[in-house]
This record gives sequence, structure tokens and C-alpha cells, in this order.
Amino acid sequence: MGINFALSSPKKKTQTEKTNYNKFEFDWRTHMKTSTKRTILAAAISSACLLTAMPSYAEGSFTANASATSNYIWRGLTQTVNEAAVQGGIDYAHESGFYAGTWASNVSYESDDIYSYEHDMYFGFSGESEGIAYDFGYLYYNYDDEANFDFAEVYGTVGMGGLSLTVYLLAHTEADEGENQDFGFAQASYTSLDYSMEILNGTELGFHVGYHEGDFAEAFNGVEGYADYGVSIAKDGFSFAVTGTNLDDDGADALDNDAVKFTVAYSMDFEL
Repeated sequence: MGINFALSSPKKKTQTEKTNYNKFEFDWRTHMKTSTKRTILAAAISSACLLTAMPSYAEGSFTANASATSNYIWRGLTQTVNEAAVQGGIDYAHESGFYAGTWASNVSYESDDIYSYEHDMYFGFSGESEGIAYDFGYLYYNYDDEANFDFAEVYGTVGMGGLSLTVYLLAHTEADEGENQDFGFAQASYTSLDYSMEILNGTELGFHVGYHEGDFAEAFNGVEGYADYGVSIAKDGFSFAVTGTNLDDDGADALDNDAVKFTVAYSMDFEL
């Protein structure tokens, strides 16, 4: 879906290791959803949705997307040990504002870990009222069965002009809680503020800042609560982004998530 940014850290450990240890969204996925862009995961289709009738396939439309990126970055962290990723998905959008879709990418957090893919499924509703854009929905992250770490979030975005505020809240997870951990509803969150503007004949410039926190976020990412930031520029499917975090360089993160990262990507959309 565009450029994706992810966080890869020691987060991809075995379930036993995670239990003992007591991933601009920023997803530029076009919701490069967004993702993710980011955002939200349905950002790529939400602008075409209007508040009218109930969903019906006859009045809706299907689109597909495919992308290649030099590094899959999610919320400031690499999801591919700082290597390339190939990604793609299918979306359905109805003129009422309802949308649903699925998206997949290769992932890796260590050279020999059990993670190989991320498969997202999501649905939501978006629209605009008196100049205020809104988007809310449900997003499920599916990983290899052996990982036993699938989880879901509910999210909401409000925006005006080029400025948008998004909040993701943990909905549920199949992962087991460790000692003194709470993986309950809304006990982990990601909040982001984004601004985009058009410059130079259709070139889009974007700015992002976000914050991830909670016991589940720490267990999944392998790092405590942190902030991430980024700047991107995109035109005609090509994207370039510079991202970073406020993580300390303590030598424990082999994924270099404390370092500034430079990512290039190309994405395409198709009518189905």
C-alpha cells in the first residue's frame, strides 16, 4: 500500500522467550496502510467514500495494490531486519463510507526466527462532515501460527486539511501475558499526528510523529514505550522517507531501531 514503516527489534522471539522477557503505520502504505497507510490502513480509499446508502457490492468498487520497499518500517521500527519487502493487498470501498480489505508483507526480526509473513485484515467506515474527515475501524494482524502472537486494534482518525490525528488501541491478542503484564483492551496504544501538503506539481510532502506504549507493545516490539518521527516525499508511486525514534543506543538492539533510517519504495494501484 505505498511506503511502510515498521519496527523490528528483539520482538520476534519465541513465545517462551517473550513470556520470560516480561512491531508512518508510520504506515505510508497507501494506508503504506497505509498502511498502514498508516494511515489509517484504509487511507488510500477513504477519500472516495461518501455517506449515502448501506453497503452493496453493486455500488462499491474493488482495488488492488502492490509495492516494493527497501525496508518495511512500522511505527518507526523495521519489520524486515532492515532489508527489502514485497507487499500487496485488495480493498473494497462502498460509497456509504464502508471499506474492508486485506494486505500482506514478508517480515523477519532475526535471521533464523519463525516469522515469515504479516497478513492484515481490516474494515471500517470513513467520511467527511463540515470539513472534518473521519475514519474508524478494526484491524487484525496475523503472523505465522508458530509465533502465537496475532493481535487486533481498533482505531480512529480525525483530520482537517492536511492535518490528522490517529489513535490505535489494542483490542485483543492470542499472546499470553507474562508476569505483571496486562494485555487487556486499550492497555496498549499508538497515537500519531501527521501533516501532508502538496508541493511542486503533485509531489506530496509528509511529516509524522507518533508514540507507542503499553505492556503488549513492549512485549511485541522488544522495547519500552518510545516515540517515532518521520519525513516523506512521494510522487507518481515513488516514495522516499527518513524515519527515526528516541530509543537509546544501548547495544542491545541488533536491528538498529535507534538509528535514523532511509527508505525508498514504489507502489501501484489497480482497478478490479
